[in-house]
Amino acid sequence: MTAHFDALETRSSDERDASLAECLPALIAAAKALPGYGATLADVDPAAITGRAALAGLPVLRKSGLTGAQAADAPFGGFTTRAPAGFDHVFQSPGPIYEPGRVSANWWRLGRFLHGCGIGAGDIVQNCFGYHLTPAGMMFESGARAVGAAVLPAGTGQTELQARAAHDIGVTAYAGTPDYLKVILDKADEMGLDLSRITRAAVSGGALFPSLQQEYADRGIACLQCYATADLGNVAYESPAMEGMIVDEGVIVEIVRPGTGDPVPEGEVGEVVVTALNIDYPLVRFATGDMSAVLPGASPCGRSNMRIKGWMGRADQTTKIKGMFVRPEQVADLVARHPEVAKARVIAGRAGEMDTMTVQVETEATDAAPYEASVAAVLKLKGKVELVAPGSLPNDGKVIDDQRSYD
Repeated sequence: MTAHFDALETRSSDERDASLAECLPALIAAAKALPGYGATLADVDPAAITGRAALAGLPVLRKSGLTGAQAADAPFGGFTTRAPAGFDHVFQSPGPIYEPGRVSANWWRLGRFLHGCGIGAGDIVQNCFGYHLTPAGMMFESGARAVGAAVLPAGTGQTELQARAAHDIGVTAYAGTPDYLKVILDKADEMGLDLSRITRAAVSGGALFPSLQQEYADRGIACLQCYATADLGNVAYESPAMEGMIVDEGVIVEIVRPGTGDPVPEGEVGEVVVTALNIDYPLVRFATGDMSAVLPGASPCGRSNMRIKGWMGRADQTTKIKGMFVRPEQVADLVARHPEVAKARVIAGRAGEMDTMTVQVETEATDAAPYEASVAAVLKLKGKVELVAPGSLPNDGKVIDDQRSYD
């Protein structure tokens, strides 16, 4: 296996800037012609957008704008250059929000990340990302195909079967959320199955805590993480150097002051805004709602693109628990289902190496069962429900409290 996926990863700054000057005007012109951008790019001269400084003057596209456009013009809101039938897949993520997908040419660019993990021809990847409606499973399968690896399309759940399959097939690599691999390994130990052939793991969809990463390392598994989204594909990824996340070659990342489109100085924490250099789905200055910061210098691994620190929380209160986004509007929906409930708060925590979720509900009721059912229906996760007296939750506007440590 070569050290790098392709020559793009080791370009000089001048070479990368020259490439952007060539491709950005065409990308902006394609976006401007789409109904989704409407008036936002009407006065923009695409030929003038030749670099990061000019790009920073364009409007930011927020997820609320994308979902609003999709509601009016389903399924993609006028933001794609292909009709829905021109894609290989159409996905639905919670919201709902719809994303396109293609199976050819490493479309989500996850191959670059898997290559950085050391996964390639001869490997069998147990892909534990979901294949149902949402795109994560196909995103990582596409990446595995790009590096020549075989895939066990395992999806989520049925842990005993997962452990048995990993043993019987001889799985050598894992793809999925950070903590589910531990669930499989622990179940295999309980069943007396040897999974020592798994030596590499490519994870995303949640925080990879240092203690868990070290636990995997102690078992001989090199576990690296990437930052990817259903809309954008691969945004940034760890390399074996494990010094920050290297920005993917198919996107432009800006760190801006939350609520604005203004870039912040290097090293300052701000919101991640991404422009996808994907002519099929040219998202321009798409605000992710995630927080990060730029790391100075280049990675010791030889990859020369900008690095970011990785995920550092949300610009709003939205957070990921057990690999699923939980949003303030979902908490509001939960409260609205029960007229006797004045307020609710979701608390994200950790027990060992697993995410936990506790939902505190202000009510005079004494039976938690109806609220447990609503939590599962609205948040799409199971969690502990605590009934608390009306007026006991803090009056601080917080409906999601992430108490996990990211140190």
